Amino acid sequence: MPLALPASFSSKKARILASLAVPEELYGDLSPKGTIDEDIRDLINQINNIDGCVTTSSCAGRISVYIEGRKEDETQPSPDSDIDGGRRHEEQASAGGKGGGGHWLFVSHRPVGLDGGEGEKPLAEIMGMQRLEHQSTRVMEAFSTAEARSLRLIHFKFEPMILHVLTASLCHANTVLTAALQAGFRESGALNLANDKGNPVTPMVGIRSTGLALDSVLGLELDRQPICIIPEWHMKGLLVKANQRFAENSQRLTRFQTLLAKFANGGTVKLARVGWEDSEERRARKREEGMARARALTTKSESPHVRNTESLGDPASGN
Repeated sequence: MPLALPASFSSKKARILASLAVPEELYGDLSPKGTIDEDIRDLINQINNIDGCVTTSSCAGRISVYIEGRKEDETQPSPDSDIDGGRRHEEQASAGGKGGGGHWLFVSHRPVGLDGGEGEKPLAEIMGMQRLEHQSTRVMEAFSTAEARSLRLIHFKFEPMILHVLTASLCHANTVLTAALQAGFRESGALNLANDKGNPVTPMVGIRSTGLALDSVLGLELDRQPICIIPEWHMKGLLVKANQRFAENSQRLTRFQTLLAKFANGGTVKLARVGWEDSEERRARKREEGMARARALTTKSESPHVRNTESLGDPASGN
């Protein structure tokens, strides 16, 4: 990697590191949590210890429930809008979920426990909602009348890790991006790759994997109250699936840390090819392809129509 770093990059990195160095009780950002996620802090430190890299925004992954903003105010952000869903720890941005009166009901940056003992609150209540017992007619009326145009829905989301890394050169960007792609963050990419008016190129690498994301509607706001409209078992199913994706997200994060350490310390960096798949996915694909071929051969050998057709040859050839 180049030894001489652009002065503009070095000064910006110094400002970011200074903001991250304050005691945790004094640190604050514009995310719902207000601090850097503990599960991603080691990765952030690892990246920031690379001379030509510095993190500008991050989220380890989260499960969230929120009431959307008023539809007539489309200029305001929702919880997943802007570059990283209001999860910045450097530049000022509008707080996610507040646009148009929208607000958070529940946010967790770790898997949600589902093994509560006797007396545990219903999941709807834990997620910040209530139920209209025996009043399903009221909900149906809300959806089928003119009131439906102004209904504000309650959303459930799982969002995997997202990370933005400012780099000092194309070489640094390639190192970070290749590690991300090979770790399974397939939707990762880079911006600011071209020279701008003679200024040094300092690409911004975005690390993400939208394929793990999960989004569903849980309810709606009625009379200023958040109402859950799905059964408890449905809610639990969503959380089970979100927790599973949290686990996969963590595995990819660990792979990224390992690959980044290897590449940053002089390991061979090859540009990840489009359509890359990790070893587990490759084994699963190969196994499925083998089973498909076996099924096709079995079907072909057992079909009398196929045998008769083969024995007759190709009518068009005259054989």
